[in-house]
Amino acid sequence: MSVALITGASSGIGNALALLAARAGYDVVAIGRNQIALATLAAQVHAEGGRIETVALDLADPRSAAAAVGAAHRAFGTIELLVANAGQVAAGPLSAQSDAALLAQFGTHVVGPVALVREALPDLQANGGHVFLVGSGVARIPVGGLGAYPPSKAALRSAAAILRRELRPLGIAVTYVDPGVVDTAFMTRAGMAGAPPRLRVAPETVARKILAAVRSRPRVLNAVPWQTTAVALAALFPSVTELLLERAASLVGTQDRPAALGAPAAPVLAAPPVTPPAAEPASPFEAALEPVRRRMERVRLGESFVRGLLLDGTVLDPHEVALAWAGMPNKNERAATVEVLDALADAGFLAREGERYRVVRTAPS
Repeated sequence: MSVALITGASSGIGNALALLAARAGYDVVAIGRNQIALATLAAQVHAEGGRIETVALDLADPRSAAAAVGAAHRAFGTIELLVANAGQVAAGPLSAQSDAALLAQFGTHVVGPVALVREALPDLQANGGHVFLVGSGVARIPVGGLGAYPPSKAALRSAAAILRRELRPLGIAVTYVDPGVVDTAFMTRAGMAGAPPRLRVAPETVARKILAAVRSRPRVLNAVPWQTTAVALAALFPSVTELLLERAASLVGTQDRPAALGAPAAPVLAAPPVTPPAAEPASPFEAALEPVRRRMERVRLGESFVRGLLLDGTVLDPHEVALAWAGMPNKNERAATVEVLDALADAGFLAREGERYRVVRTAPS
């Protein structure tokens, strides 16, 4: 069977593509940062009779590319299809981004994908393989408020053109994907409203087009042609585009997400039941949560969910954790998630690694 390595498989396009590829007969190696979401994906693929290996890795870490390719070799063999889809954004002004945020975004969108191609190059050459690099319309129209996301995607678009010319003589196809505005929680996880629903396309639609393009091997795949055309026209008239972006941020969804009226909206995923506070914590884990227990109660973040995060060696991204328990987290839910992770770090269960946390100590069940 052909082996497909897909990054960003925890959600969105990557998740949909992993499912479709498994149904199409690929042996899938799914890479992501959210171990909980990856486990759910694996369970669904196995239930449908497919074959999948999931690996929790952060592509911003330079060591991840070799680890991902090595996992594919151990699980299934040489790679034929490589889809670099992982993405992350640290919302806010570019001039205010921390070094860690800049490195993480360029690592995820540029260094990680190029390193994956390098590590998988012998496989791809032996199999006449295909590389898909998933970009964004903001690679051509740099939208403010998304931190280093637009410039890093612009760098990926440039890298795709160079890799295409370099690898064509080796029999390897490189396709740059402009996915259009995709209906995922990517923007809302960053605290922004996202584009109007009428402009969004389902991630499954983009995933189907990527899979179909394996046969045609195009240099560029515009998943939503009319949106790509609109972006191209906007690039031709920069003054008008600048004015439009200043006065109509809702078109690209970079304004802050409006606060809910009245009580917070019910999360997409039901929160686990909250464990009542104990008068005297029975374990170091419960003691670690004691300073934030009232905060957990207010946002209905369950202790059992937090305990389930403590899998040895797992890297936890606050945005992904908040998404897993709250579905579409608001600012309070995101802030509570960070407070809980900080409390666990202070107690020695987690080690801070930039804006993420690595599990260094598990909690007894």
